[in-house]
This record gives sequence, C-alpha cells and structure tokens, in this order.
Amino acid sequence: MSTTFTIDTSTSRATPVAAPMKRLTVPAIRARKQAIAEGRGEPLVMLTAYTVRTAQLLDPHCDLLLVGDSLGQVIYGLPSTVPVTLQMMAAHGAAVVRGSYHALVVVDMPFGSYEASPRQAFESAAFLLKETGAAAVKLEGGEAMAETVAFLSDRGIPVMGHVGLTPQAVNALGGYGARGRSEAEAAKIVGDARAVAQAGAFAVVIEGVVEPIAIEITRAVGVPTIGIGASAQCDGQVLVAEDMLGLFERTPRFVKRYGDMAGFISDRAATYAGEVRDRSFPTAEQTYAPKA
Repeated sequence: MSTTFTIDTSTSRATPVAAPMKRLTVPAIRARKQAIAEGRGEPLVMLTAYTVRTAQLLDPHCDLLLVGDSLGQVIYGLPSTVPVTLQMMAAHGAAVVRGSYHALVVVDMPFGSYEASPRQAFESAAFLLKETGAAAVKLEGGEAMAETVAFLSDRGIPVMGHVGLTPQAVNALGGYGARGRSEAEAAKIVGDARAVAQAGAFAVVIEGVVEPIAIEITRAVGVPTIGIGASAQCDGQVLVAEDMLGLFERTPRFVKRYGDMAGFISDRAATYAGEVRDRSFPTAEQTYAPKA
C-alpha cells in the first residue's frame, strides 16, 4: 500500500505561491543587535498588521509584524487601547500568522491581561500563543514588569518590552505627549529599559521619548531597540501601517506618510458611486449573458 504525501510550499496560507520563505526566529532577532553593532546587519523593520491580507502584503518586507492593541483604535474605532480584549488580540493574531511566513509575529498583551501577577500574565500569554501561533508577546511597563518578564521568559514565552510612552497607561499619563523631558523622567525610562532587558526581554520598543533617551537606551541594553517616535539610532523602527500608508488624515508627529490611501480610496469610491448612479456600471463585461 503506497502513501502519497503533499508538501506545502506556500509562503502564505491564504495565497499559495511556489517559493517558501523561512520565518525569522526570536534568537535571530536578538542576534541582530550584535550584527548591527559590528556593521554587518541592517536595522530591524517592524510594522503593525491586523488582517490576513495586510500581513501578506507586508510580510516580505518586514522582520517583525506586530499585532498591536492599536487595533482598538484602527479597526474598532475605540477611543484608546484600554478596552481591547484578549479575544480580539487572539482573533487578529491568528489572521496575521495565517497571512505570513517570513516575519516573526508578535502579539500585544492587552490592558488588564498581565498586570495583576506573573501567573496571570503567563495564562494570558499562553492563551495568545496557543490561539494564534505567534512567536512572542509584547507587554508595556518597565521595572514594575521586570518580574513578570522574567517569569514568562523562564517558562519559554518570548517577551518584547515597551517603555517610554505606554498607551495603555494613557489615563495615568494624562495624554500621548512625548516622555523624558525632565531629568527624573528620563532616568526612569532608561532604568525601565534596562530592567526589562535584564529580565529577559528579547527586544524593547521605545515609544514617544526625546531622542537622547532612545540613543542612551540603545547603547545601554544588550537587546535590539525598536523606535517609534524615538531615534533613527535605534536598532529598528516600527509604525502603525495604516498611519504610514496615509489611511487617516491625521497622524502623530513622528509618523512619515508614505502614501495617501485615504485620498485614493475616497476618490475610487466616488468614481464607483458616480458610475452606479449614471448606470455606466456594470457593463456587459461584468454581467452574465444567457447560454446560447
């Protein structure tokens, strides 16, 4: 009795193609720090992704895809990231993993899913990794979260840290302004980054800080730093893809818009609406004739 085996050679589960790409690993991302320092590695590229199709388009160009809790605002129209749930993160994380084969996928742990205790964090992180197939989780906070980072790392859960402007703490911070303008706040942010790196984080996002702080942290920690509103001297950069593509008319100061997707979509929708109203769409090319 013979058995036939089928080998999956697709780079995307949703859109198979012929040449598979090998997915990057946590050790490979961590090792980029030394490679960059020695001049033999390029800065890390990270963008957010929330859907299969977006993941397919971004995956070949990125080292990491972040399923950010920013989906609360970008996808669901929520006022902040605070209302985002584990179930939301799991659903979108699974979609991004299905749509990618190259980039390492990191899923944000939402507010309230990890702060109470290391054990709570482990249960939440294990749920996310099981449900999504992602490689790592990201959590916000510095010294206060170091014990949790160590607890997760010691139990086989890769953790990306996040310091500086931490959006989940927007209510406590009083807004989204840049951090580190005072000496005391700057010292705390640097201390936070050191703490999570020493606790086992494989990389640290630095968000919304004055540039000298980002440079100091990048020089001080032994893992890659990924900046957003920080410095070009970080070991990598991340942006919300929809901001970068110009899907929203208003974006944060630190975003460079690489397109005007909002204008493009609006113009095309207007053209479509006009053709529907004047009955020039659909034409014979878009309708079905009866069989002869």
